[in-house]
Amino acid sequence: MENNFLSLIKTRRSVRAYKPQPVPSEALDAVLEAGTYAPTGGGRQSPTIIAITDPKYRQEIARLNAEVMGNNTDPYYGAPVVILVLADGSANTFVEDGSCVLENMMLAAHALGLGTVWVHREREIFDSESGKALLREWKLPETLRGVGAIALGYPAKEAGQPAARKQNYIVRIECPAVRRNVFAPDTLWRGGKVCRPIIKWRSPLLESSSGKCRYRR
Repeated sequence: MENNFLSLIKTRRSVRAYKPQPVPSEALDAVLEAGTYAPTGGGRQSPTIIAITDPKYRQEIARLNAEVMGNNTDPYYGAPVVILVLADGSANTFVEDGSCVLENMMLAAHALGLGTVWVHREREIFDSESGKALLREWKLPETLRGVGAIALGYPAKEAGQPAARKQNYIVRIECPAVRRNVFAPDTLWRGGKVCRPIIKWRSPLLESSSGKCRYRR
């Protein structure tokens, strides 16, 4: 039987059409909390998560994103919630940190029956003067840089099947099995200290006259 977490990962889809119904506050809080437990470089927690449900700001952020693309469509596909992920630009892992946050939230949303899609161009938005004006309005540091966003809501239609995984997705680089270091089940102790590990390609462990472990070469 497939592990539940692997099934969750395999069945998540990018959703590009949403119902207008709002996301319950309990579900939104759970998704946001999942983002706060993402790994970050050095444990510095460089990202900041901004959840937008206010129609005024939802419309404004969509307009700024569409301007970057040069059109007037809704880049968030009508989703009732837009979650922005920004991060401290002085952190050398700010992109990686924010990306982990986004992935955590997408998986949490899927577990709760919600849909998401990762949306780009937040970098351009918040590097611009219009974006910095929003940061000032929200009383956030202007040093924050955009990493990405997710549209969040209830899917308007059934998700499709995933594309087949490419054949060379995984490459394993492994040592020959005979050279792997292993500890013996009956590891020897001398003076409260464990003896050196037995290594499969060496002869059995012997004990010297001093009581210390040694190897026969």
